[in-house]
Amino acid sequence: MKSAILIESNKPLVIADIDLPKKIDFGQVLVRVCYSGLCGAQINEIEAVKGKDKFLPHLLGHEGSGVVEKIGDGVTTVKPGDHVVLHWRKSSGMQSFTPKYSWNGKQVNAGWVTTFNEKTVVSENRLTVIPKDFSLRTAALFGCVITSGFGAVNNDAKVKIGQSVLIFGIGGMGLSIACAASLVSAFPIVGVDIHKDKIEMGKEFGLTHGIESNSSNIKEKIKDIFGNKGPDIIFETTGNSKVMEQAYETTPNDGKTIFVGVPDKKISIYSLPLAFDKILEVSHGGNSIPDKDIPRYIRLIKNKKINLEKLITHEFDLSEINKAIDLFRSGKAGRIILRISKEN
Repeated sequence: MKSAILIESNKPLVIADIDLPKKIDFGQVLVRVCYSGLCGAQINEIEAVKGKDKFLPHLLGHEGSGVVEKIGDGVTTVKPGDHVVLHWRKSSGMQSFTPKYSWNGKQVNAGWVTTFNEKTVVSENRLTVIPKDFSLRTAALFGCVITSGFGAVNNDAKVKIGQSVLIFGIGGMGLSIACAASLVSAFPIVGVDIHKDKIEMGKEFGLTHGIESNSSNIKEKIKDIFGNKGPDIIFETTGNSKVMEQAYETTPNDGKTIFVGVPDKKISIYSLPLAFDKILEVSHGGNSIPDKDIPRYIRLIKNKKINLEKLITHEFDLSEINKAIDLFRSGKAGRIILRISKEN
């Protein structure tokens, strides 16, 4: 079974054949992975932003789609043959022990869900069943970028009709946030990014205005759009500490800043306004509940209210994963999808 393994921090992933656990244990599910998204969380794991990685070597990936092949004892929410979304946020079902794989006689560790492998042993509560006539390629986006982005708008920011929104970073997460903000009739919805083509792409997802972040007069451009009051809500998706500080400073004293990107460095902010009406929140997956949220989003897509397929700008085979990671780091992509195995 082909897998991408993180053997050493800050090094390319190794593509190798590994062995599945000998037994599918209580609360575990064996899934054939068809597609996986590539998320900033995996880049952070590779770069060991939380400190020394104690679990090397290990598998990666936390958003994907696939087909259930086998279930362990006690599993009730999925059955063999089901099409499923694999997600890192918990939903219904049991949380199992994490699986242990093997490679050349050595143990390979994994979390409750991994998606950079052709077959994966997943905890029951990291799976949501989807209709078999729904695109598995699109469904992979529900594992993180859509549920997190939409959740940041609906659950964290609680954006109201007509509120103004500013988004720093128009990658996959920023596009998802723009789409969700548009669905709840926020206005204006402004995107800030260093890449002009991503701003233009963002207008297909609900951006009403765009600002290039390398502009010398970015503050004036923001003021021209939002006036003296400033934006009601600012989302920061880059995880860049300087941009996070900029997003917070740009937020008016009665506004709200939502950090969606997670930095690997300390940030410095002026905290006094937080004692009054200014709000700063860190989003944790948009506080989404996947098995409750995903069916609603599928209904929107089936009724042509949104087109998330356009969010995918690049697609790579699993064997090309390091090339995909380089592209992700360049900041030039929307959402990158990996083809893990054939759908049939």
